[in-house]
Amino acid sequence: MKLPLIVCLLVTTAYARQGFGPGQQDWDHVEVRPGAHEFWWLYETTAEVTDITEKPLVIWLQGGPGASSTGFGNLAEIGPLDENLNTRNHTWVKDVNLLFIDNPVGTGYSYVDDRIYLTTTNKQIADDLVTCMEGFYNKRPEFRNVPLYITSESYGGKMAAEFALELHRRGFENIKGVNMIDSWISPIDSVLYWAPYLLNVGAIDQQGYDAVDAGAKRTQKYLEEGKYQEATNSWGATEGIIMNVAENVDFYNILKKIKSNCRKAQGGRSLIMKPGIPECVDEVDYKIDLLMNGKIKEALKLNVTWGSQSGIVFNTLGVDFMKPVVDIVAKLLDETNLKVQVVTGQLDLIVDTPGTIVWVDNMKWSRSSEWPSVPRTALAVNGVNEGYQKKLGQFAVYWVNRAGHMVPADNPIAMDSILKDLIN
Repeated sequence: MKLPLIVCLLVTTAYARQGFGPGQQDWDHVEVRPGAHEFWWLYETTAEVTDITEKPLVIWLQGGPGASSTGFGNLAEIGPLDENLNTRNHTWVKDVNLLFIDNPVGTGYSYVDDRIYLTTTNKQIADDLVTCMEGFYNKRPEFRNVPLYITSESYGGKMAAEFALELHRRGFENIKGVNMIDSWISPIDSVLYWAPYLLNVGAIDQQGYDAVDAGAKRTQKYLEEGKYQEATNSWGATEGIIMNVAENVDFYNILKKIKSNCRKAQGGRSLIMKPGIPECVDEVDYKIDLLMNGKIKEALKLNVTWGSQSGIVFNTLGVDFMKPVVDIVAKLLDETNLKVQVVTGQLDLIVDTPGTIVWVDNMKWSRSSEWPSVPRTALAVNGVNEGYQKKLGQFAVYWVNRAGHMVPADNPIAMDSILKDLIN
């Protein structure tokens, strides 16, 4: 029996609440395992629709591991408000229902009762995310058949790939696509191109190149020997070399201005919040931390300290950190009909464009022999070239101009176009 329109509206807004900022929201913790609690925060779309379920549900997963979606992805990139609580013109909420999940457990407002409940592998992270979504659908059943898309950034892309595959394998028929922005899919390819990338943009000289390249090759050697924790340690040490020889060039956008007295003090939302000398802490990160543990925590009536377990989240995944998931992306292409998007910002160092294109071009999947001959075309928006794109069937790669690691923040116009490609 078809329900009257007024009843449908009551059903789909029954759980909506006034959270923090404009629009209807909802949020909750899901116990994904005994002792492990994952937090989600939903922003209902503000699009002019009769029913919010006319628009897709888009998940955002932040990187790290240990960086918070509800904090950084929300306030620094795509939510309705920015870190200064100003309205964001390019918020995704205008077009979709936006679901931020703090994952892995221990990240942001997610928490564990004891560190023994933290995840140590990408598969465990994916399993927790599936359980979190089951909890979400139990509370918001009207979204169960709404088209679902996973978007992600940095280490979030590594998690998103396996999460999407696991949803498909478990029969979630509403999952339609996955987007991975500057993502840690093949870490060693990114690391091996740090030296040539920095040399070619003039950030280091030949002496600096030799030092960075030596660190990268040590990391590769550990990885090839199966010494995964040592590879992660060597990755961190190579970052330290770059901070010295490149005078602390910003890892997330090489054009960002940096203070000359801030060597080795750089923090970063894409990895984890790191302590530094006060005048050198990223201003956006600082403001977000104040909000999440102040006004927002109070408005959502949460009894958990945002970000208090982020450091141990990263450390607990140290063995898994440098392991690639290119095979998972290939399985998404060969075993599912999901749209798969890879996005790279040209000014990003930590997940540099050359390293990203190497793993994409070398990936073995059913149509990989066709990939080299696919033409690359302009990503033109309103008559402006915002980057480039290459598409084959369900697979698409986007090069984004004038953007670093945080593509939605650096070039929101290009990102809006890419998002529309995903959900159309």
